[in-house]
Amino acid sequence: MMHDETHGGDILMGDVVRLEDVLSRDSVTSVSRSYFNLFGIPVRVISHEGDLLADAHRDQPLCSYLNTLLNGAEQCAATVATVRDLEPNGELVVHPCFTGAVYRVVPLAHQGRPIGRFIVGPYLPAESNGPPASLTSVDGAVDPNTVRGHYNQMPRVREDIAMQLCDHLKGVIELLVFSGHRAQLASTMQVASVRENYRELAEKNEALKESYEELKQLDKLKSTFLATVSHELRTPLTSIIGYTEMLESGAAGALSDGQTEFLQTIRGKADELLGLISSLLDLGRLEAQNLELQHEAVDARALLSAVASTIVPAANRRNVTLDIDVAEDTPKIWGDSVRLRQILLNLADNAVKFTSEGGSVTLSAAAGELQTGGPSGLGSALFATTRPAVILTVRDTGMGIEEGKLPRIFDAFYQVDAGTTRTHGGAGLGLSIVKQLVDGHEGKIEVTSTLGQGTLFTVTLPAADDDA
Repeated sequence: MMHDETHGGDILMGDVVRLEDVLSRDSVTSVSRSYFNLFGIPVRVISHEGDLLADAHRDQPLCSYLNTLLNGAEQCAATVATVRDLEPNGELVVHPCFTGAVYRVVPLAHQGRPIGRFIVGPYLPAESNGPPASLTSVDGAVDPNTVRGHYNQMPRVREDIAMQLCDHLKGVIELLVFSGHRAQLASTMQVASVRENYRELAEKNEALKESYEELKQLDKLKSTFLATVSHELRTPLTSIIGYTEMLESGAAGALSDGQTEFLQTIRGKADELLGLISSLLDLGRLEAQNLELQHEAVDARALLSAVASTIVPAANRRNVTLDIDVAEDTPKIWGDSVRLRQILLNLADNAVKFTSEGGSVTLSAAAGELQTGGPSGLGSALFATTRPAVILTVRDTGMGIEEGKLPRIFDAFYQVDAGTTRTHGGAGLGLSIVKQLVDGHEGKIEVTSTLGQGTLFTVTLPAADDDA
């Protein structure tokens, strides 16, 4: 049998590699059975490699009888083997059987390439008059009357009808091949496209991973640099503040009013710089997760009062009303008192700073619940649990924040009024530190704002146990 002609086929170039790859066995079997049921002629479809893809036949009485005879069985097996292995080479082959019947071996091709064949038969030509001598003499035990009776039951077909039937069946099978080939080609191209897309995606993911690692390294270097510089700046700055206080106290002699004013300015700017350095150090420790929190039960009213007393001078200077509202049933907060004060002080200081003269800032506390645990996404409400919490809010009637800037306000060094014309100071670290401190307390912070009307920060923190 021939194999070399089809093995060179390339499905990506539009070639059919194997008949069984593009021809559905169920489809070709259904067609073959329909042909057999209509005309009573057996049909077998064989691939170029010799695999039987469809077999629609029913044993003829004559064939069954001959297979009971020794020589008859040998002759039948030899004939079937010969017909099965016939290669039509592009042309229909009519092969006679010793019984007087014939087989038609019809080639199947696609795009000029042989891909298989089908065999029609055995059947008797319509002009046959009786059993040939080769049938009656095949075995000494042959019964002529039995052979003649079975011979007359064989299907008969005229030559022109047999040709039309084979042409029709060939057209149907090759149409199935064409359809199957197109489906396989589309599927193969789709798989190739998916593989290429996957390869490109893998390359992009690898590039992103490398970029991410580089950014992590750069961020680590940035944090290390800031921590080192901040620490080195803190020592001389502390000395500057100390000597300034000594000069203000008259340790070096009496000062004139002008000298006192200059020293106060130096002291004020030094305090601002020390606050910035402390913020940088805090940010570095938070990013490195080296900041330890000392949890205890913290009274919300006392916390808000302490924060208010700290910022009231600034509020008075700006003519901003400062209010405190603590609900009676507010439980104590479970957290680090120093860091909780830092959270509220940052939020309250920003509220005063961004509120115009005549506005107001309100600090409030109330009991609430904090959602914890459970999966994120769809169904989280079904599996999540809640625990008692304290809800702290800082509301102002200031300038507000544009909606597009809200997602970034907790980023380090981001400033809402960034630019050379900005009127408010600060390095953009306060809210980033606030967010990380809230996260460190396993709490949640949210912000809503309306431009020109004000901003509301809501901090939800775990409540202390009753016996804490």
